[in-house]
Amino acid sequence: MEGSRENPSGEEAVTAWERHNGVVPRSDSPYRVAFVCTGNICRSPMAEIVFRDFAERAGLGSHVVSTSSGTGDWHVGERADVRTIEALHRRGYDGERHRARQFTLEDFDRNDLIVALDRSHERILSSWARTPDDADKLALLMAFDETAGGTVDVPDPYYAGPGMFDDVLAMIESASRALFRQLEPAIRPNI
Repeated sequence: MEGSRENPSGEEAVTAWERHNGVVPRSDSPYRVAFVCTGNICRSPMAEIVFRDFAERAGLGSHVVSTSSGTGDWHVGERADVRTIEALHRRGYDGERHRARQFTLEDFDRNDLIVALDRSHERILSSWARTPDDADKLALLMAFDETAGGTVDVPDPYYAGPGMFDDVLAMIESASRALFRQLEPAIRPNI
């Protein structure tokens, strides 16, 4: 997770992620991850679908729930952008069932980790956080990818062509794989 922040008392706030050194406490209930972008039709649906695929291929589909939403309400109820669906399809994923929704305050309660696709989403989500525990659930997707070379934001492909959707999906796959590898040991049930 990127840096620490100061709390009102002037002391550095330590996020839940840092407090556990990136280790997820074991639980019998599924680990819930929500991915958030602007309109929930391009980046966050990609991340939701890719992350879920990693969990299913690892045999952990019943131990992980991934969802997505947008900070805005422009596309609520709509399918993912056709270029998103096509990019996912070219890489073997199915994005046909996705329907856009807006992030709500209840999403803080429903999820263990809330992953923003860029810093603008992280700022908005931070401003919506009701408690320090809500804020502690926030992370940037690219912060998990050590191969990102300092890239912090997943760019919005909405105003670009299909090639940009493929590039963005490749970034999301790499960062989601890194995130999943970090979470997997704690998600995997004791056998």
